Amino acid sequence: MDAGELQVFDAGRCADGYQLGLAVGQRFGETIRSRMRGDLFLHEQLLPFASTAAGKPLLAALQASNRERYPRYWDELVGTADGSGVPLLHIILVNFRKEIRPFIPKREDQEPKEEPDDDCSDILMVSQSTAIAAHNEDANVALLGHTYIVKATSPDGTSTFTAYTYAGELPTCAFGFNSNGVAFTLDSVPPAKCEVAAGGIAVNFVSRDLLEARDLDDAMHRVCSPAVSVGHCYNLMDVRARRIVTVETASQNRSAVHEAGPAPSFHANMYRHLQVEQVDIWLNKFSEQNNCFINFIVSCGFAKVYDENSMSRERRAAQCTMDSKEKALSVLGDAADVKYPIFMTGPTLYTLCTVVVDLDEETMTIYRGGSKNTDAVRVVLPML
Repeated sequence: MDAGELQVFDAGRCADGYQLGLAVGQRFGETIRSRMRGDLFLHEQLLPFASTAAGKPLLAALQASNRERYPRYWDELVGTADGSGVPLLHIILVNFRKEIRPFIPKREDQEPKEEPDDDCSDILMVSQSTAIAAHNEDANVALLGHTYIVKATSPDGTSTFTAYTYAGELPTCAFGFNSNGVAFTLDSVPPAKCEVAAGGIAVNFVSRDLLEARDLDDAMHRVCSPAVSVGHCYNLMDVRARRIVTVETASQNRSAVHEAGPAPSFHANMYRHLQVEQVDIWLNKFSEQNNCFINFIVSCGFAKVYDENSMSRERRAAQCTMDSKEKALSVLGDAADVKYPIFMTGPTLYTLCTVVVDLDEETMTIYRGGSKNTDAVRVVLPML
């Protein structure tokens, strides 16, 4: 499947958030409209739910809390909608999909249509000779051809950021860096419904705020301080300090920090350092019809450890050597497990790209088409 070349847009210095969103919306209007037209989860679940008695107050609470805490980023959403010609409600819903999805009820008269979570993989290592973060950006296959890179300068002109962006969403729910030497990749860690704080701060707004971080301590503060609705995993890097830390967050202001060291670590989509209940898709199918069953499974501790996709990828990575950049790239390109490969090629989930942040070289390299593929599109972005 041809996803085309990776497009890079430098929006320059915009006066405010609205102008930045407007510029991105105008530049990538067709890409954004195409993504929205083909987003089945948006049309079949998010939009219908938004008009229900349960959906209206949830959406209102999400809008109020995120607009109040991040008014400039909210203005970016409005600008993106105006620039692309996409209804603002559609833009809002795709940016809140992680916070809304747990509350969409499953209909008893039909098999629930589950949207696969973004299943990313990361390898982190900081040794005397190597300091890297290697990341597979995995998402629904419908996002192929619906991503781009946004570069922008802060309104005061003091810093710039570069962000791999999903069409219509804030920069960035994927990965990026800024001129302060702060970089990051993200891993989804979908929680059980009991772990979700309705109407809290959205992941997309937190990761957008990361692009403004001044250093590693500031980055950790930005991901740990908001009262988030759902948790996330942030792999934070400070190029100048030559440090990489993984921060896992959850609702109720919970967080855990783990610093990368000489031994390579592999992170998929399960919490590794924070005790948070997670429920896989097969359990979600029972959630509305049998809450007692779900409560029993969670209380016994069974749900927290069940994510067959992540567990399969972690088992495969444990069989491989990852102690160099080349070996880490090889692992992220591995497809030995046919059912749950580390490098995904459909039919539902797809590795959109592989990215390597090299702290010593001060570069972010993006591979489209697989890091093992000698014909892959390779984009090298200087970070400082």
